Amino acid sequence: MTSLSNIVRAKGDPKVLQQGPSSASWADRLARNLGWFSIGLGLVELCAPRTLTRAFGLRGMEPLIRAYGAREIASGVVSLSVEKRTGLWSRVAGDVVDIATLMPGLNPWNPKRGNVKLAMAAVIGVTIADLYAAKTLGTRQRRTRPSQSYKDRSGFPRGLANARGAARKVPSACI
Repeated sequence: MTSLSNIVRAKGDPKVLQQGPSSASWADRLARNLGWFSIGLGLVELCAPRTLTRAFGLRGMEPLIRAYGAREIASGVVSLSVEKRTGLWSRVAGDVVDIATLMPGLNPWNPKRGNVKLAMAAVIGVTIADLYAAKTLGTRQRRTRPSQSYKDRSGFPRGLANARGAARKVPSACI
């Protein structure tokens, strides 16, 4: 099977015949997938807020849903960057805000409360995945040994005592 990376290669570049095992852990892959999910959800919230508010019986909240869409896209982009952990924690915070926003839809007067319950279950499920990925990335990226102290080093190859007065010992012919 050929790689998709062959599509973007220049004419003279060698082709990828076989790929080796990925160095990305499953937590990295989960973070990447959650980042893409966040961007997709954010686009839906930006482009179709009225459809979402009707589906949940929360009419009048369209501007808020659009703002949430921008937040989702930003969190997704950060989750896809080097700062995966920051992006995942921002997603967790956004999930808490989403749950709080859906809570009024659970009132008995809302005829769409069944949809709200499904949405709450989905948000809670994604929140668990976000939390798990953020915590796993956090523990995996911590240092396992304490950092070394270099306080006792001077930066001079033969020590500070030998470096003192060394400029006076240089013959005048070298200057």
